[in-house]
Amino acid sequence: MAASKPTTVAGNGGETHQTASTPETRITTNHGVPVSDNQNSLKAGSRGPTLLEDFVLREKIQHFDHERIPERIVHARGSAAHGVFELTESLEEYTTAKILTEVGKQTELFTRFSTVAGGAGSVDTPRDVRGFAVKMYTTEGNWDLVGNNIPVFFIQDAIKFPDLVHAVKMEADRGYPQAASAHDTFWDFVGLMPETTHMIMWAMSDRTIPRSLRMMEGFGVNTYRLINAAGEATFVKFHWRPRLGTQSTCWDEAVKIAGADPDYHRRDLFEAIDAGDFPEWDFGVQLLTQAEADALPFDILDATKLIPEEIHPVRMVGKMTLNRNPDNFFAETEQVAFLPTNIVPGIDFSEDPLLQGRLFSYQDTQLSRLGTVNFHQLPINQAKGCPFQNMQRDGQMQTRVFTGRANYEPNSLSRAGEEGGPREDPKGGFRSFEVPVEETKVRLRAESFADHYSQARLFFRSQSDIEQAHLASALVFELSKLTMDHVRNRVLANIRNVDETLAQRAADGLNVALPPKSDAAAQPFDMDASPALRIVGKYPDTLKGRAVGILVTDGADGAVVDAVKAAAEADGATVKIVAPKIGGVTLKGGKTLKADGQLAGTPSVVFDAVALVLSEAGCAELLKESAAIDFAAHAFAHLKAIGHTPEAQPLLDKAGVAKDAGVIDLAKGTDAWLKPARTRQWGREPKVRMLA
Repeated sequence: MAASKPTTVAGNGGETHQTASTPETRITTNHGVPVSDNQNSLKAGSRGPTLLEDFVLREKIQHFDHERIPERIVHARGSAAHGVFELTESLEEYTTAKILTEVGKQTELFTRFSTVAGGAGSVDTPRDVRGFAVKMYTTEGNWDLVGNNIPVFFIQDAIKFPDLVHAVKMEADRGYPQAASAHDTFWDFVGLMPETTHMIMWAMSDRTIPRSLRMMEGFGVNTYRLINAAGEATFVKFHWRPRLGTQSTCWDEAVKIAGADPDYHRRDLFEAIDAGDFPEWDFGVQLLTQAEADALPFDILDATKLIPEEIHPVRMVGKMTLNRNPDNFFAETEQVAFLPTNIVPGIDFSEDPLLQGRLFSYQDTQLSRLGTVNFHQLPINQAKGCPFQNMQRDGQMQTRVFTGRANYEPNSLSRAGEEGGPREDPKGGFRSFEVPVEETKVRLRAESFADHYSQARLFFRSQSDIEQAHLASALVFELSKLTMDHVRNRVLANIRNVDETLAQRAADGLNVALPPKSDAAAQPFDMDASPALRIVGKYPDTLKGRAVGILVTDGADGAVVDAVKAAAEADGATVKIVAPKIGGVTLKGGKTLKADGQLAGTPSVVFDAVALVLSEAGCAELLKESAAIDFAAHAFAHLKAIGHTPEAQPLLDKAGVAKDAGVIDLAKGTDAWLKPARTRQWGREPKVRMLA
C-alpha cells in the first residue's frame, strides 16, 4: 500500500507541525505506542488541569528528568574518539596476549581523554593532569589501558585516593575553585604528604597545560606484568607517544583560551578527525626482568616513580590511530566504562598498591554511575572482537533474553548442540602469575617506598632552563593563591629537598622568607639527568596538526593572503581567515573573501602562529579596536611567530610588538615567516613576562 504524504496541522500559536501515519515515520512511546499529538498534554478541557493518566507526557518528562547520569567523580570532563590499534612488532617472547603478538592485525578501540579535577561543565584548559584511557576490543576480550598523560601519580597507596580527590576538588564549605589546584586544601594535603612531590613537579610543568589532546603522551602509570607461554613474567610499563610531538601552551595563553573557547581541546580533536587529519600515537613498552627491577635504586611497584628511558629504553611496538568521531556523545563518550580489571590472557597485574585499589574502585564507580551490573551490555562497553557469555543473569536493565532451564555451571541440562552452556578454559583462559604471598598481614608502607624526593629532583633537573622557569613560576602562581601561611611554608620546606634553587626562586617570587628544610624519610640522591623528560626543543619541524590565523581587512592584498595560506597548508597547518566582521572583507581589486571567524570572537590565543594582512585604511580602523590590538599583543606575548604586511606596522607598534626573529615582514616572502612559525620564540619570553 502506498504511503500517505505527510500533512501539516496548525497549533494554537499558528505554528505548523509535520504529521505522518506510516510506521516508519511516526513518533511512538518507548514501548512502541504511536503518539497522536506530541504538542499538547492531556487536560481536562483546553484550560483545565493535566491528567495523571497522560502516559505520553509522563514518559517523555520522566526520560528527560533522567537524561543525565551521575558524572564521574574525577575525569568528568572528557572527549573521545574511535580508532584502531595495529601491532608492528611481536612481543611473543614475553606474552601470549594476541593483541601483542599478532603483527599487522587491526583491533578496534575507543579512546577517552579528560581533565581530572573539574566537573563535566568545566573548561578544557586548566592546569590539570589529563586522563588517557584506551579500550581495545580484542579477540580475547576487552583490554582497558587506563592511564594519564603523566607517568607517575600523587600517591602510593589507593587508600589515600579519596583524600587526594577531596583535597583537589572544590573546597567543601564554599564550592570553589572549579577545576583548579591553586587553593589551600590541595596544597595542605601536598605539604603533609611528601610522596606527592614528584607528581607536583609534573603538575607544575608545561605537561599539564597541553596544546592539544592530539599532542599528549599517555602512560599506563602502574607497573604490569606480561606472561609468556612458559609462564614466565616480565615487568612492563606502557607508553603512548604522539606523532605530532608533545606540545604545550603558555600559562597565560591557557587562561585566555578558557575564556575564548572553553571547548578548545574538544573542538580541536573533533575537527581534526572530521577533516581526515587522524591523530596517531606510537605504542611502546619498557620491559624489565625481576633481576633488572631489583637492581634499580627505587621500587617499580611505587606509582610515584618512573623508569628513566636512558636506563631502560621504550621499545615501540605498535600504533594507534583515531579515525572516527562518536556518533552520540552521551551514548559513547559519557557512558563508556573503563576498568583496569578488563585485561586479557598474557597480561597481568603487579602488586602496586595503587593499582590494587584501582581494581576495586573502577568497577564500583561504574555501578554507581550507570546504575546496573549490566553496564557491560551498553554498545560502547560490549566486547566486539569475541563472543561473551556466562551464567550471570537478570539485574536492572538486563537487555539479553536468555533461553533454557539452566543458569548455573556446571549443568547437564544441555539442549542439542549446546553442551551444557559455556565452560571454563584451563588452557586459553586468563591465569594470574604465581607470586608467593606468604607474609604477615600488616598495614605498613614498604621501606623501598620511603624516598619521596630523588625522582622529583631528577625531573626538575632534567628540564631545560625555559621549562624550569615555567615550573618555578607555576609554583609561585599556585602558592600565591593560598590564604594560610603555614600551608605555603610547609610546601616550600618540602621543595628544598628537591632543589634549593627552585625553592628559593619560588620564595623570591612570593616575596617570603624560605622556611627550614623539612625532614626527609629517606635522604634524596642525585640521578643522571633524563633529557627524555623535556618538551622544549623537541617540537616537530612542521606545522602539521597546528592552526594558523590570518587577520585581514578590507583592501588587503589577496595575493599575500593566498601565499600565506598556501604555505601554511602545505606545511600541514589548518588555516582560518579572521576578519573584523563575520561576513568577510573585500580585497584589493574587489574580490570578496569569506571569514572563518570574527575578530572579537577569534583571538590569537586559538592559533599557533598568525599573519596580519592589512591595508593602510584597514589598519587605521583596527587601531581603534581593542580586540585587534590584543590579537597582535597576545600573539607576541605567547611567543608566536607574527607575519605582517608593511601596512600593519602601526598596529604592531600600538600593541607593543618589537622586532625579533619571529616578527616577519611578509614582503620578504612566506618562507621567512614559515620557519619561526613552527615553534615558539623562547628567546622572546624574558622580554614579555617576569618568570621566577
